[in-house]
Amino acid sequence: MKALIFAAGKGTRLKPFTDHHPKALAPVNGVPLLERNIKYLQSYGINEFVINIHHFGEQIIQFLKEKDNFGAKIEISDERAELLETGGGLLFAKHFLESEEDFLILNADILTDLNITDLVKYHQSKRNFVTLAVSDRNSSRKLLFNKEQQLRGWTNLDTGEERLAEPDTGFKPLAFSGIHCVNRGVFNKMSRTGKFSIMEEYLDLMSIGQIFGFEHSAHLVDVGKPEAIALAERYFK
Repeated sequence: MKALIFAAGKGTRLKPFTDHHPKALAPVNGVPLLERNIKYLQSYGINEFVINIHHFGEQIIQFLKEKDNFGAKIEISDERAELLETGGGLLFAKHFLESEEDFLILNADILTDLNITDLVKYHQSKRNFVTLAVSDRNSSRKLLFNKEQQLRGWTNLDTGEERLAEPDTGFKPLAFSGIHCVNRGVFNKMSRTGKFSIMEEYLDLMSIGQIFGFEHSAHLVDVGKPEAIALAERYFK
């Protein structure tokens, strides 16, 4: 299975580091996020990667060259001309991924010890279109799932904004973990082009009933702010 690692973002929350570096190279206990995530996925037998780049993308290319790609097959989806966000980035990387029946997507600034094998087995046994890793943790934005773990909505707890596929009959709110297992059929369903969020597409596709949540209790740190690095360093040595 291939994995797409989103490493193109500007990482404005990680300033001042990202004034001169891509966020994917932010170190946690001296090891860059990108290196940690490549090795994390390799520990589950994944050794083919697509990495998208934009902000200081040349530094990522040079870093991978110096590390001899960590012995993996790595293809670069180069968005240096225009940052396309997660949905646009996925669509732009289509030619690297459409030969795979299923593939993983991981945000470069997420560190976790989630069992990837369990996620993939769940995704493939249910024949899901998309499986989103989710957990019950603090977040202002939550995805809403029914008793069968089907995605049925989204809510912003700060603003009260919500999107629902049907009336709320006791949906469970869970936070997205930045990891998803996706069937290649997603490319035939995506209606947007250019720059857009993949979550907007998923919310549009709720009605098909094949987007599910995989609830986990693994450690997970969104290393999006400088103070999050200290937290990540407690869990990831």
